Amino acid sequence: MKKLFNKIFVTKNEFYLLIVWIFFVIAVLFFAFIIPNKFSFSNPIEFEIKEGDTLEKITDSLYSKKIIPNKLNFRIAVFLKGADKKIKAGEYIFDKSLNYFQLVEILSGNVKYSQKKITIPEGVDQFQLASLLKNELGIDSTEFIGLSKSKSFIFSLGLEVENLEGYLLPETYFFTSSMNSQNILKKLSKEMKKFLEDKKERMKQLKINEHQLLTLASIIDAESNNFDEFAKISAVYHNRLRIGMPLQADPTISFLIRERKNKTIYKKDLSIESKYNTYKYVGLPPSPINNPGKQAILAALYPEKNNYLYFVADGNGSHLFAATYNEHLQNVIKYRQWLRSQN
Repeated sequence: MKKLFNKIFVTKNEFYLLIVWIFFVIAVLFFAFIIPNKFSFSNPIEFEIKEGDTLEKITDSLYSKKIIPNKLNFRIAVFLKGADKKIKAGEYIFDKSLNYFQLVEILSGNVKYSQKKITIPEGVDQFQLASLLKNELGIDSTEFIGLSKSKSFIFSLGLEVENLEGYLLPETYFFTSSMNSQNILKKLSKEMKKFLEDKKERMKQLKINEHQLLTLASIIDAESNNFDEFAKISAVYHNRLRIGMPLQADPTISFLIRERKNKTIYKKDLSIESKYNTYKYVGLPPSPINNPGKQAILAALYPEKNNYLYFVADGNGSHLFAATYNEHLQNVIKYRQWLRSQN
């Protein structure tokens, strides 16, 4: 009887020890994997995973950016979630603390992490962009415009220009609600830089630099909403530049009067004294007049081969092109006839 009692007593002790051990393990798991990791940054953290990145590289990057405090815990969370082959390439923005399981879910594409999808239209100018972001994200538009002209901020982005207008790539983005003007400008300029990386050889062939490319592309983007004719419009401007003929691009005049309430271009506006006035000065204006999109940039790089020097609207959303001034005058007559028909 005494032996049986001792056996039961030991068993009970072991049982209690087991319970304590189970609670200990749960507590460790809770604090290691469930409690969110605290960020030590006030601004959102941008994180990119490229195609082909290994789990080891991703883990090292997360650790170096201080998104996770422990590499082993992240690997365990990936293993427990069975996500070692599910992590997706892409750009992520983290603006709040996350636990390891939440982080794995986001990187696996299972959670849309409190990001707002915003499409920035091609050819948007800086004031329109500031207004769009103010409406969508509540950013300070005055600060946005100010930073766009800040020499120190522009220099911090690795650029040596007077204004960021033209250097921000229009595209569809996911932004977090906590992003500010600085974060957004960094992201958009980074995307433009990335898009232009493999275009340098073509620029050399055309004997133009990045600034000239974006300036020309901004004019092309402002001339039409029809992507199909971008390359043809590009050819007209390349042909004019080659023979030293003024571009006479109406969008550059629109740029000069864009703060005017009445946006109509009058004959007197063609005499405005400014290097942006392509009716008065030969060559490209000093800088981009908007933020050109990919289609316009590619058109500026790869113009259609033709001998056109003129074009005018056809009234149907496209343009009529001509190689000679006499042909152009006939096209102008057609356009005026169309205008009269509308009235």
